[in-house]
Amino acid sequence: MFSLDGKVAIITGATSGIGLTMAEKFVEAGARVVIAGRRRPEGEALAARLGKAARFKQTDVTIESQMKALVADAVSGFGRLDCIVNNAGGPAPVGSIESIPVDGFDAGMALLCRSVMLGMKHTAPIFRKQRSGSIVNIGSVAGNRAGLSSSMVYSMAKAGVIHLTKCVAMELGEVNVRVNCISPGGIATGIFGKALGLPIAEAEKTAEVMKASLAKLQPIPRAGLPEDIATCAVFLAADESSFINGQDIVVDGGLIGGRFWTAQQEGLNNLRKAFGVSPT
Repeated sequence: MFSLDGKVAIITGATSGIGLTMAEKFVEAGARVVIAGRRRPEGEALAARLGKAARFKQTDVTIESQMKALVADAVSGFGRLDCIVNNAGGPAPVGSIESIPVDGFDAGMALLCRSVMLGMKHTAPIFRKQRSGSIVNIGSVAGNRAGLSSSMVYSMAKAGVIHLTKCVAMELGEVNVRVNCISPGGIATGIFGKALGLPIAEAEKTAEVMKASLAKLQPIPRAGLPEDIATCAVFLAADESSFINGQDIVVDGGLIGGRFWTAQQEGLNNLRKAFGVSPT
C-alpha cells in the first residue's frame, strides 16, 4: 500500500459501499479522513471505529453551503487538506428518453455531477494556495460507453464528471494540483438494489448477491470489489502518482476493452464452417 502519512483527505459518500472502503484504506495508509455523508448514525459509527484518524461531517453534497462547510471542517479539524475524493452518488431515473421526469433528471445531475463540481470549487483555493493537492473524482464505465447503465441520466452525468475532470486538470495542473478520475466497472455494492427502489438497508444486502452475475461481465472472472477502487484512490492521493494528471483510470477487469476472446474465436469458427473453410 502507498503511504499517505501526514495527509488529510475528504471522502464524500463514505457511509457505505466504495466510499466506506476508501475511508478504511486511507486510514490504513496513514491518512486522516473526514467522512462525509447524509446518514449520521452510519457516519458516526464508522468514524468511531476508525478512531482519532477519522471524523464525520453530515453533508448533503448537492447543497453548496454544506460542501463549503465540509471543506472548512476538514481544515479546522485536522489543520490541513491534501485530497478530496468526490465519490458520493446513487441511482438516477431509468427508462427511455420519452419517459424521463425533468425533476428526476435535475436531481440525478445534482447528485452525480454538480456535487463533483462543488467539491472541486471549494477545495481548489486551498490547493492552489499551497501549490499541492490531489482531487479524485469517481466516474463510471457507463460514462465511457453507452448501454452500461440502466439509466441514461446516470451515464450522462458520469460522462460529465470524466470530462469536467480533464478540464479542471488543465487549469489546476499549472499550480501542481492533480485532478484525476476513476471509472469503476461492475462493482459489487448496494447501488444496484438502490436503483431498483429497495430501502437502503435492504439494498446493502444485495452486494453479495451481485457477485455471481458481475463475475460474467468482463474477462477477469470475478466481480469488482470496493477494495479495487479504494486501492486506486489511495494511489492517486499518494505522492507516487505525482505525474498523473487529467486521467480517467478505468478499473473494470477489461469490461470496456473489447469483445471477449472466446466469443470472438467462436464467431470465427462459425464463419469458417459457413464458408466450408477448414480450421488452420
